[in-house]
Amino acid sequence: MSEVGPRHSPGASRFRKGQSGNPNGRPRAAPRPSPSAFDIILDRTLTVTQNRKQRELTVEEALQHRTYQEAIAGARLAQRAVLKMIAKREKWFAANSARKHPSVKRLVEPRDPDNADEALLILGIAEADNRWDETPGEPRRLLLQRWAVQRALSRGRRPLSASDISEIERCTRDAQTLRWPAGSKDEQDG
Repeated sequence: MSEVGPRHSPGASRFRKGQSGNPNGRPRAAPRPSPSAFDIILDRTLTVTQNRKQRELTVEEALQHRTYQEAIAGARLAQRAVLKMIAKREKWFAANSARKHPSVKRLVEPRDPDNADEALLILGIAEADNRWDETPGEPRRLLLQRWAVQRALSRGRRPLSASDISEIERCTRDAQTLRWPAGSKDEQDG
């Protein structure tokens, strides 16, 4: 039987004394990217006074707070930015759903439809329906914006009935451009 390869004595090794097993040496660590000026600014803290109390905020937190204030004041770009933040947060919570949410105590207050309508108007989700005359004592009629209804429809999991579709179309501006969930429009047309 023939031997495969050289025969080594018990004290022999592959490398001669003084010769490294890794002639190129230890590989260098990948260089860490240096933080951008934007990253450095966002990590800084500011001392702000709210309700006569001082507290520390990062610049990022201060910018988010300012964006929320502008959204409430009616700035459309700020409202869109806040809605994007909310969507991003919801997506993160959906991906990390193993985390338990703290229990929420629900307080039921008398309904105030004007307050809810005002919130929809401020956030740009709805606008006054000019097809109706405002009658004193009657609730103001609103039309939902198409983008808000489309966002709600995209979250739906079941086909809508013909009466659901009819009601949504009645309450939505430019409803003819909506994309319906699978199976919904087919049932209405058929």
